[in-house]
Amino acid sequence: MSAKRNKIFLSSFLLLLVFGCANQQKNILESDESQLKLRSIQSRSYDISDKTRLCRTIIATLQDLGFIIDKADENLGSISGTKRSGYSLRMTVTVRPKGDKQMIVRANAQYNLITVEDPEPYQDFFAALSKALFLEAHHIE
Repeated sequence: MSAKRNKIFLSSFLLLLVFGCANQQKNILESDESQLKLRSIQSRSYDISDKTRLCRTIIATLQDLGFIIDKADENLGSISGTKRSGYSLRMTVTVRPKGDKQMIVRANAQYNLITVEDPEPYQDFFAALSKALFLEAHHIE
């Protein structure tokens, strides 16, 4: 009788273990998918090779959007700013080369130390940055 109980217990335990691992794997895949979706919202590629010019345009764009620049490091390609208009939104923008003629710009917005997943602030930033780069490339003021 005791050996039968041990087998039932062991079988139940193994079933729980298998289903538990399968559920955990599903959560990991969902997490990876949401991270990929967020990264696609946060990143844009631009046909520009001048990192200095791009960083300066990013600084001007953030300022135009009401951000106060907290830190800017051209060597690292990192710019951070805070917007305080009824709320505190911090945005950190990084620039890195993609080949010889392109740069990838990634923006990370945080509200109270929580990553903003809403696409709107990113869309606003990238729309303003694209417009500024276009105007600068065509020397339009």
